[in-house]
Amino acid sequence: MAGFFSNVILSSTDSPLIIASAGASAMLMFGAPNSPYSHPYNLIAGHSVSAVVGVSCYYLVGDPIIATSLAISLSLVFMQLFNCMHPPGGATAVIAVVGGDAIHQLGYGFVIMPIFFNSLTLLVVALAVASFRGVNPFEDYL
Repeated sequence: MAGFFSNVILSSTDSPLIIASAGASAMLMFGAPNSPYSHPYNLIAGHSVSAVVGVSCYYLVGDPIIATSLAISLSLVFMQLFNCMHPPGGATAVIAVVGGDAIHQLGYGFVIMPIFFNSLTLLVVALAVASFRGVNPFEDYL
């Protein structure tokens, strides 16, 4: 699903990067739903905070290697500050820097579409699957 929406939004070959980040999140949400990193707030806020950090680093730092290093480091710091640690968020920060022209043209819109939308979609699907199985793995968090 993330691939479909990312392809529609980006209309480019850069979407596999976003799919990789969403895939890592899906592994946590479906494979380790009781992990603190799978908390719904961590999923949404972790990716969103990291996307803001990554876009900011892209705009503020001219060298892509330094911008990528800062994006990873600062996304970790900000996820800690906002108590929303979600490891795939680090990849989201990197994608914002090295993702290519289609992603760069989105600017801070990248945070909303596709990152926030993909995260929200993943959360809804994870909750639906859990509900279908008759369990709520997120009951401690909601």
